[in-house]
Amino acid sequence: MKKSNPAALLPIGVFLVIYLGLGISFEYVMGIPMGFYNIPIVVAFLVAILVACVQNRTVSFDQKLEWMAQGLADRNIITMILIFMAAGIFVGVVGRSGAESVAYFVLSIVPAKYSVAVLFVVSCFVSTAMGTSVGTISLITPIAAAVSQASGFSLPLCVASVMGGAMFGDNLSFISDTTIAACNGQGCQMKDKFQENFRIALPAAIAALIVILVCSFRQEQPQSVIHEYHLIQMVPYILVLLGGIAGINVFVVLLIGIFSGSLIMLATGAIHPTELLAHMGSGASGMFETSMVAILVAAMCALIREYGGFEALLNGIRKVFRGKSGGQLGMGLLVGAMDIATANNTVAIVMANPIAKQMAEEYGISSRKSASILDTFSCIFQGAIPYGAQMLVAISAVAEMEMQVSAFEILPYLFYPMFLLISSLIFIFLIPERKK
Repeated sequence: MKKSNPAALLPIGVFLVIYLGLGISFEYVMGIPMGFYNIPIVVAFLVAILVACVQNRTVSFDQKLEWMAQGLADRNIITMILIFMAAGIFVGVVGRSGAESVAYFVLSIVPAKYSVAVLFVVSCFVSTAMGTSVGTISLITPIAAAVSQASGFSLPLCVASVMGGAMFGDNLSFISDTTIAACNGQGCQMKDKFQENFRIALPAAIAALIVILVCSFRQEQPQSVIHEYHLIQMVPYILVLLGGIAGINVFVVLLIGIFSGSLIMLATGAIHPTELLAHMGSGASGMFETSMVAILVAAMCALIREYGGFEALLNGIRKVFRGKSGGQLGMGLLVGAMDIATANNTVAIVMANPIAKQMAEEYGISSRKSASILDTFSCIFQGAIPYGAQMLVAISAVAEMEMQVSAFEILPYLFYPMFLLISSLIFIFLIPERKK
């Protein structure tokens, strides 16, 4: 046990002040679009690490480098980075055409009055298969705007339904960076975390779908939406989804998706071989910042742990939250607070991981349960904050369709995050964890 030292948490505070302070200034004072995402998060973490290195002058700099190296040597960090790269390549290969085909295929066979419900269900499927909520929102929101314009459904309802479905898959997908971060950080199998998570997410999704249908039925005589689609482009998504559910190794699943997607895209003439390679490269490089964040957070947390910062934070949590249920709620609020501060649920999970792992040991919480709580609560907060990437991307996608909607118009229709919070609290306090 390290000696409790609250001052060791200073690097986290410095990071939050830099990131949150600049983000609020850029977004709301200077009016810069996507202000939070114009801040170089890697630089903010480097400053925080510098502060951690300056602390505790009784320890030599060489010893601090040794501690940071030990933090990076964790096999979970290496595994996480490799999966990030493979997931990025998969998304680069399959592109947006497959996701659009999924959406337009389902819209073509379902009555018009169910169009908004279809948007929600399709977003759930696409985000679970692709592993990215932002990617799903950027792909499906233009379709949602077209559905609203063609059918007469409320634009905020259509957009919010897409956002809710996107967060469903972000929470559950085997190749989502949040799932990868939570499972590797807590040391559990993805299929175990999926089973634990699914029990919480499914009731929330069903409740959200019912409310969406009720809202839809108030609309009179909506018109159908018809658009071209290609069924064969759906195959890589379906293979990845089925492979993940079957419990196949995530690397194998991603390789199957990459290989099948490459064959289909080349065979159908949808892409030239050189373009395919370029898309693979851009998909992998798109994960660079996320990978660097994982590395820097591991180094920073190694120093904080050695200084006694985690023990200080755990002491504070022990005083407020009692028992196993209280520990689970404390864990959820911890990652939620990190997400509010960073506006990035993956970063929030990566930051909360080391502390949550110690909390899980302290309160007797299984690794699959702690991974599920981290992922679920990060998605609850990320899916609702007005300055999150999901909300900003949705608003931008609508603007590209020459239409307008505001975050505060969308918020009342974000049914899925609301029900996910309720479902999470029920499973924490009323329904005990099942024995594995």
